[in-house]
Amino acid sequence: MQDNPRRKFLKRSLQACTASLALSAPILNAGCNKSSSSPADGAPAVHTGKRFQWKMLTTWPPTLPVLQDGPKLFAQWVKEMSEGRLDIQVYGGGELVPALEAFGAVSQGTAEIGHGASYYWAGKVPAAQFFAAVPFGMNPQQMNAWIISGGGLKLWEEVYAPFNLIPLSGGNTGIQMGGWFNKEINAVSDLKGLKMRIPGLGGKVISKAGGSAILSSGSEIYTNLERGVIDATEWIGPYHDYMMGFYKVARYYYYPGWHEPGTNLEFFINKGAFSQLPSDLQQIVRNAAARVHYWMLCEFEAQNNRYLQKLVNEENVDLRAFPSQVLEQLRTYSDEVIREIVSSDAQSKKIYDAYTSFRMQITPWADISEKIYYANAL
Repeated sequence: MQDNPRRKFLKRSLQACTASLALSAPILNAGCNKSSSSPADGAPAVHTGKRFQWKMLTTWPPTLPVLQDGPKLFAQWVKEMSEGRLDIQVYGGGELVPALEAFGAVSQGTAEIGHGASYYWAGKVPAAQFFAAVPFGMNPQQMNAWIISGGGLKLWEEVYAPFNLIPLSGGNTGIQMGGWFNKEINAVSDLKGLKMRIPGLGGKVISKAGGSAILSSGSEIYTNLERGVIDATEWIGPYHDYMMGFYKVARYYYYPGWHEPGTNLEFFINKGAFSQLPSDLQQIVRNAAARVHYWMLCEFEAQNNRYLQKLVNEENVDLRAFPSQVLEQLRTYSDEVIREIVSSDAQSKKIYDAYTSFRMQITPWADISEKIYYANAL
């Protein structure tokens, strides 16, 4: 009996499928022949039914919107995608360990994962702060491009490797505000003697300007400002600043955030704990971190102008721009601070050279795209 057209089509399809499976069999067998309980060469199992319980330490107050929401969403998404095989309990700063001790605790295995900002660890790892924010540096999408597509992540992994940690981007604040002050800043001389809560490279710039940079966790800022322990503080932007209530204890709200033009946040994972996960769970962790990274920047962008209007129109906040001569001098101090760091720390020099090289590569494009657009189109 002759084949009809439909029969011929099915026959050809079956032959093609069989040939395809034959060609791919060596590749499939290469993975499937390995025992999932004891993978060769230390590689993670492809899939197991084993369940894992992790603890996450964050540097944020336990109920802080967005920053603490991001880690909680991460844990939720990981649990859903893994069908409960990886369950992560999230602890805010101070609930298990002090907020600024999260890095060391995860490094030592007290917890499996943490969330924060890499400039918090500058005292231990000077080069780490370049993966968070550089004064007068790259904006959020440029930071993303450097870390994801410009070699930054590989360098970041090298910096964290001695601490038994794996870093992943875990959010971005967008460009920040300049901060809350209880005195007017009309000249750089107004920064002398100023006690300001400000981390990272920005804090070193304030110190060079004659002020005192104080590093404290988010949960301590309001009280310190209210009691006069500090005269000024930076935090993030209008949404969070409103939620933190800084307008109640500070008179002036300055912009722009010269010190943090697009702060990259992070997850840091204990390398030993991560290596014990089967490969599908490892990918789930990475994908959930990427989703949080995207969500957090979107959430800040969506909320900041709304809360800026509330601060100005409802709370009568005195919104001010830093004078241009102040910004110019702060830029000069920033350059000096960075030169001092890279001249005394080889690892910092390597990271900053890579950062600068990438920035120089993308700046001409920014000049004829974003920069000219904002200058003329809005």
